[in-house]
Amino acid sequence: MKLDKKWFFPLFIVLAIAVIGLFSPHSVNPEPGEPAQAADIAWMLTASGLVLLMTPGLSFFYGGMVTRKNVISTLLQSFVSLGVISILWVFVGFSLTFGDSIGGEGTGLIGNPFTFFMFQGVDTQTHLSLSPTIPLVLFALFQLKFAIITPALITGAFAERVRFSSYLLFITLFCLLIYCPIAHWTWHPNGFLRKWGVLDFAGGTVVHMVAGFAALAGALALGRRENHLKRETHSPANIPFVVLGTGMLWFGWFGFNAGSAFGANEIATQAFLTTNTASAAGMITWIFFDGFLGRKPSALGACIGAVVGLVAITPAAGFVTVGDSLFIGCSAALVSNFAVHIKTKSTLDDTLDVFPCHGVGGIWGMLLTGILAKKSINEAGDDGLLMGNSALFIHHLYALIIVGTFAFVGSYLLFKLVNKLLPMRVTFEQEQVGLDISQHGEKM
Repeated sequence: MKLDKKWFFPLFIVLAIAVIGLFSPHSVNPEPGEPAQAADIAWMLTASGLVLLMTPGLSFFYGGMVTRKNVISTLLQSFVSLGVISILWVFVGFSLTFGDSIGGEGTGLIGNPFTFFMFQGVDTQTHLSLSPTIPLVLFALFQLKFAIITPALITGAFAERVRFSSYLLFITLFCLLIYCPIAHWTWHPNGFLRKWGVLDFAGGTVVHMVAGFAALAGALALGRRENHLKRETHSPANIPFVVLGTGMLWFGWFGFNAGSAFGANEIATQAFLTTNTASAAGMITWIFFDGFLGRKPSALGACIGAVVGLVAITPAAGFVTVGDSLFIGCSAALVSNFAVHIKTKSTLDDTLDVFPCHGVGGIWGMLLTGILAKKSINEAGDDGLLMGNSALFIHHLYALIIVGTFAFVGSYLLFKLVNKLLPMRVTFEQEQVGLDISQHGEKM
């Protein structure tokens, strides 16, 4: 058997983490709270499972859109995030995101990597500031699912041309250096965006906007595919896969958004309602808009519209009325549809339109949250611009600039760094034969 030495280092790292885990001393929750609420535990266990299902759903959603010779590689690029990010999250990711804020109260930039290192102190007790009604470990597991799907979302932008080994290194660095800091800014009680009052109910900023800007950076850094240079027609391999993936995403998104209420309560119910309504509005608007432009209403368009509606409602789900969610879903479908049209006229090779859909959809949802949010819906939120509070909208604009710049520039530099260490782009011959065979030795 011929050994491939390039896999020795990552294997060694995983084994080293496993050994560290074996000898890590047990420690107790640093900030225990009141006893957990059984109903909240039951709902959050369910929601965590629903959010996990979204990543396999994304695998099918993306896998059906690429050409037939790249289906398995695209599926795996999303699916493998379940493994890589889960290990990172236990090792140090959760601590970087929700550990004691470095920088002090209100100026937090990143969590202390040693607060919850190797999940020390992450136990079945509640935590006063992070999870007052559910065990801290359940809170950590729920948040893990968000960290998993964010790098998976990026893959659609550089599908059909990235080396698998290089991709694994990229998502590792992306999680630690891009996702964890931004999640800390936005969701940790002492994160500076959180202190500014920026509202991101379930990850429109932290997940979708960040993934969208990183995807844009990836498409630019990796360059165009050969068939894109030749302006060849892109034919999706399996539309039923896309429909299946959309159904799994829509179903899982109820955990994504309603679970972000962190309890079995009225806000979870409201988020459930606004999530479904916005997705439905996005789907129907996309179909009708395509028809208006002279295109045939397609299953692919219906699926993309539904997902865009889900993306846009995510930051606002627990802060707006059902009427607001109708507007958010409809308007997001129009904006993203137009963004896709603009992209197709450009030289940008974002294979599966990640930036026009997730990036632009996340931006649109974030801005509309700053406009439409209502304190009467959720006392933990704030009134938006429509209710006479311009401060929230202004802070959302600041957050858009800061997060967008950090995610794009940081990701672009990471792509360049990884490319120096491990070339990210497959060879011309590997691209022609397809990544399923060249990277994995498998085919449909």
